[in-house]
Amino acid sequence: MNPIQPALFVPHGAPTFALRPGAAAAAISAKAHALPTPRAIIIVSAHWDTAVPTVGFADRLETIHDFSGFPDELYSLRYPASGCREAAELVVAAIRAAGLPVATDNERGLDHGAWVPLRLMFPEADVPVIPLSIQSHAGPEQAYLLGRALAPLAAKGILVIASGNLTHNLRDYQLAARNGGQTPPHVPPHVPPYVRQFTDWMANRLQARDISALLDYRAQAPGAVQAHPSDEHLLPLFVALGAGGEQAEVQRFHAGIDDYVIAMDAYAFLPKNGGRP
Repeated sequence: MNPIQPALFVPHGAPTFALRPGAAAAAISAKAHALPTPRAIIIVSAHWDTAVPTVGFADRLETIHDFSGFPDELYSLRYPASGCREAAELVVAAIRAAGLPVATDNERGLDHGAWVPLRLMFPEADVPVIPLSIQSHAGPEQAYLLGRALAPLAAKGILVIASGNLTHNLRDYQLAARNGGQTPPHVPPHVPPYVRQFTDWMANRLQARDISALLDYRAQAPGAVQAHPSDEHLLPLFVALGAGGEQAEVQRFHAGIDDYVIAMDAYAFLPKNGGRP
């Protein structure tokens, strides 16, 4: 019998997170080590975006270096994960049973939103990995429904890891990177107020399981549009929230800020009802 798995939302930060892992990496690594060994991992990355939910069926998953302008050593990193067609078929069946459209891809590998956290959490690459795409055009409600479709898989020992960031303003990141976050001498580096305002609001609404407010975050959360000019990096959170199942216990197991503007918060959604959606 497979032990019930939680659903996790983890940060992947900038690609340099793979080289400068810090506190967030320690937290997600510790969380992975505390889990029972999963039968397989569904990885939902903000960087695989398709028209309909698409499930990866590749037997060997290529490490995709989908970025440019970063240190050369990043491009030599690999994560030699294997797929699992049996588990991928379960994912397809679960999505189809929820009444959602689903497609398959026999070649898709792991973009940096997938392999960076997986390399930190499961460094031996000894658990099969099933990539699953997001649909940025469909918004938070569809992402939540996709997660709900995956909820029964928790009882089959399949771990959902959804990878994004709680804040993701590329323009602000680039500005901070250009000036090193510098402010006048002897003044601490500046974190824009919206970063903490938004993450605190999200933490409060998640703990309250205020699903309606969360799905309407762009209208209700302070700094929402600054935190996410487009919301593809937040959509994995809604997948994880849904995948935890009804009345899941919400655990914020890391909170922090990297590069002055990237919130690295991580959440676990712990099923209370055997993973029923």
